Amino acid sequence: VLPFPSQVVYNRVGKCGSRTVVLLLRILSEKHGFNLVTSDIHNKTRLTKNEQMELIKNISTAEQPYLFTRHVHFLNFSRFGGDQPVYINIIRDPVNRFLSNYFFRRFGDWRGEQNHMIRTPNMKQEERYLDINVCILENYPECSNPRLFYIIPYFCGQHPRCREPGEWALERAKLNVNENFLLVGILEELEDVLLLLERFLPHYFKGVLSIYKNPEHRKLGNLTVTVKKTVPSPEAIQILYQRMRYEYEFYYYVKEQFHLLKRKFGLKSHSGKPSPRPEFFIPSPLETEEPINDEEEDDEKWLEGIYKR
Repeated sequence: VLPFPSQVVYNRVGKCGSRTVVLLLRILSEKHGFNLVTSDIHNKTRLTKNEQMELIKNISTAEQPYLFTRHVHFLNFSRFGGDQPVYINIIRDPVNRFLSNYFFRRFGDWRGEQNHMIRTPNMKQEERYLDINVCILENYPECSNPRLFYIIPYFCGQHPRCREPGEWALERAKLNVNENFLLVGILEELEDVLLLLERFLPHYFKGVLSIYKNPEHRKLGNLTVTVKKTVPSPEAIQILYQRMRYEYEFYYYVKEQFHLLKRKFGLKSHSGKPSPRPEFFIPSPLETEEPINDEEEDDEKWLEGIYKR
């Protein structure tokens, strides 16, 4: 038994910076000698019971220490008799994630090997050049529920109800974040996410920030930027907010927990212009800088609990 978490799963959410993080992981796996297990399957996030059992079996038998990464909704290893791994993930503002995906499917990014014609060869021209405002305002399937209910199922899991926009899936996703995820960061504060990953999982992420800030690596990262993105009208954005109200409730919950964790370990949130909050949300506690009661749980004891999994 290794003296640190030897089974880590990064069930990466699409268009939330995961390609940047995977680039870093490839470098880190060679540097630190852990087994980076990736998957060529990118568009199958929902699995049958047999597919879940098969994937969990394959992951669990990988050489340890390993870090497994794939676009897949949360898998409950203990349900099938396996050891529950440490989960990590990153999410971003839901509207920004949706827009990035919308234009990426149509026009790709700056990398030639994964351009839009390769990814969506059967997309008709009228669909490829469909105006984003038309898609939203005229309620095209791509711009309406359940397609917009995207982030929560990654944390809710494989239950069919996890795909239905509603309170049940939202609450189950929150519960899994609390019980099974070591860290869920937000892309808007990626450097702080990397700092905390280095603190919590040094055998995997030691030195990650210096690699990320390296000019040569930043050039590679810039190639993953989606091209031809445009901003919808204020009316269209407001409609998206309303359709994605559960996504936003989850996003602000995760953001609050992430900021509490940052403060617990001495990282100050960068002061910047806050993202626009939909009017149907109550301001979250993260916006009030109240001191944390450090007597509740010692930092090192908290990490020890993670390492004993």
